[in-house]
Amino acid sequence: MGFYLEKKRLEKTIEVNKLRNIILVELIVKNKKRNECAINMAIWIKNAVTLSQKGQFVPTQMILDKGVIQSIAFGQALFASEEETSVDTIDAKGALMTPGLIDVHVHLREPGYTDKETIKTGTMAAARGGFTTICAMPNVNPEPDTVEKMKAIQEKIRTDAQINVLQYAPITTGLKSDDLTDQQSLLDAGAFAFTNDGVGVQTAGTMYKAMLEAARNKTTIVAHTEDDSLLLGGVMHEGTRNKELGLPGILSITEASQIARDVLISEATGAHYHVCHVSTKESVRVIRDAKRAQIKVTAEVTPHHLLLSEEDIPSDTSIYKMNPPLRSKKDQEALILGLLDGTIDLIATDHAPHTKEEKKGGMKNSPFGITGSETAFSLLYTYLVEPGIVTLAQLVDWLTIKPATVFGLNTGVLEAGYPADITLFDLKTENSLLAKDFLSKATNTPFIGWKVKGTTVMTIVGGKVVYKRES
Repeated sequence: MGFYLEKKRLEKTIEVNKLRNIILVELIVKNKKRNECAINMAIWIKNAVTLSQKGQFVPTQMILDKGVIQSIAFGQALFASEEETSVDTIDAKGALMTPGLIDVHVHLREPGYTDKETIKTGTMAAARGGFTTICAMPNVNPEPDTVEKMKAIQEKIRTDAQINVLQYAPITTGLKSDDLTDQQSLLDAGAFAFTNDGVGVQTAGTMYKAMLEAARNKTTIVAHTEDDSLLLGGVMHEGTRNKELGLPGILSITEASQIARDVLISEATGAHYHVCHVSTKESVRVIRDAKRAQIKVTAEVTPHHLLLSEEDIPSDTSIYKMNPPLRSKKDQEALILGLLDGTIDLIATDHAPHTKEEKKGGMKNSPFGITGSETAFSLLYTYLVEPGIVTLAQLVDWLTIKPATVFGLNTGVLEAGYPADITLFDLKTENSLLAKDFLSKATNTPFIGWKVKGTTVMTIVGGKVVYKRES
């Protein structure tokens, strides 16, 4: 059923709570018998609200224990009083409770580029943004394109990650468009899916072979779509603003043409093909047509492409330099419409940290990319939900159940028996996004100084509090 409450379930809440409380009493008795210093003490979250299917706020209480959601009740208290329990208590004080957010597109930069970010700092930043599961791109050094390299990065994740991290493997060795990696061996070593993010696969034959193998292995090809022959030295969108600034542009067809190629390859092979950071109206059209043809294609869009266009770039400044670039207003509108009609399945941040030194240059001399983990939900809530462009229910869906469904993850829902990955958001208090508050090593984002609501109050992963907002 997912995150949203069906009408029948809400109507029967009072009746089923009686049955749930029998289970909860048993849980309380067990908790009282535990040693006081037990690590896995159960947690009672009270005074939270969740969303009904109609988008209404519903008072909600929840018990977390042994890393999973043990019980959830709507509209009434689970216990008569806090003193009757031995569980740890979290008073949500009216905060919105959602499944932990899922980000399928993050750059953690480790190994190789730890001056930009590390697995530890990147996952701390994600936790501050309300994310409990993130998927790390493989354009690090060395790339995890062999079993040994994959095992090494998995071990680093196990020791340093503050939240759940799923690691991508490259489609090809060295992220070049030649030799395929050994998909089955990498999957056995813990790979999540396959992508050459940062560069497009330039050879159609290579992509065809990769998708054939992916279909056999029941895994996903995740594509950064970019035809290098059409780049022509561009550093920002080929539109109006680049001409005003005297900078070379990146054509929209650089992205859309490779998507068109790949959806046909997906159809021919039967592979699940997922498009990264869609940015143009042409790309949306190609994906929409592919879905109508029942091709196995899914897609994501970033917060910055939804909230900004080329018209927002004030000058030749690298803080607005990202790949794909900020496009036209018409492209921005097409992306929002694509989300609303289901052409685009989900939102992902493409969190891409860089050092201040690297970003000192202008558009021509600085790397592509901005950060996004710590700002995504609050920005989208403030500038899409509050103005009524999308609903809060839709936003939560695009950041939880949709990525979980697209990639077959056992998370993203608030139901008994599922992982206790939970986020609490404050929808009322307004704050400014300040660089000094970031937990990421990097602050390369054009959103510094923006006023937002919807900041993270608390993030819980596997029943453990991994982030708590300072009072």
